[in-house]
Amino acid sequence: MASLATARRIVESARCAKKKRPAKPARNPAYPTKAEIVLTLLEQFKFVHSYIHVKMVAADALYGTGDFLDKASAIFGGVQVVSQVRSNQKVGFRNKLISVTQYFQYYRGQVQELKIRGGELVKADVGSARLYVEAHEKKRFVIALKYQGEQEYRYLVASDLSWRTIDIVQGYTFRWLAEVFFEDWKLYQGWGQLTKQLDDDGSSRSLILSLLLDHCLLAHPQQLARLENKLPAATVGSLLEKTRVESLLNFINSLLAADNPQQKLARLAKAVEEVFQLAPSKKHLVNKDLGRLKPSPSLFFRAKAALSAG
Repeated sequence: MASLATARRIVESARCAKKKRPAKPARNPAYPTKAEIVLTLLEQFKFVHSYIHVKMVAADALYGTGDFLDKASAIFGGVQVVSQVRSNQKVGFRNKLISVTQYFQYYRGQVQELKIRGGELVKADVGSARLYVEAHEKKRFVIALKYQGEQEYRYLVASDLSWRTIDIVQGYTFRWLAEVFFEDWKLYQGWGQLTKQLDDDGSSRSLILSLLLDHCLLAHPQQLARLENKLPAATVGSLLEKTRVESLLNFINSLLAADNPQQKLARLAKAVEEVFQLAPSKKHLVNKDLGRLKPSPSLFFRAKAALSAG
């Protein structure tokens, strides 16, 4: 009964009007938000790499607030900042506020050809307008974008109203490069599975190791040749695969050139056996104590009484 009363109090507090709720506690500065962390990183980047000219900052929907757009733009001297807003975001239209979705139902876009990260041409439905965004308390460049084959629109918001629509949309496609880094970091380089340390040390050290690996791959002869001849660099995944194959071929060559190949191969087999050991699977429940996993006849009447009382 005590748990039922607690649940009722939780439901009643959730129904309480916002004006009757206690004031939101002040945020502890020792625990900044993700947006605050990113702004700090942008300031550090500008300080350390002052020679790099930033033309645009692209961020995902988590950073689509007015505060983030204004502060990120100011860090680099007023550059364009592009993010996403929710479909129910309110914008000004004919002296009233309506959702972004409703606005672009009135003013549908047109099919345009876009370059994805400066390469592939694709077609998309694109609509745009300079609208007052209520949450930002100012006018923004708002864009409705839907690539062919998609069912739903996504809505972009940009800080600089002087850009062309197509330049904003094509510039925002470069945000996907962050996902490419995550793919390299987790899948090809394996840091997602190999990271054992937690907290700040674990995240920063694995990142440093991954960047060191990237720099090592830049020294690969074929990668150097590409860079020196102004060609696109090879991907991390393809370089790692090629390096593995080259390492195998080098070993085979050294084995064939050895005075006693059989003895060398036996030493390698023993080392492999010691390093690569099989681990028991946790999803196979052989020799596990699973408990009774069935009703107890002695508790049948107690259960029946509890149901009738509830």
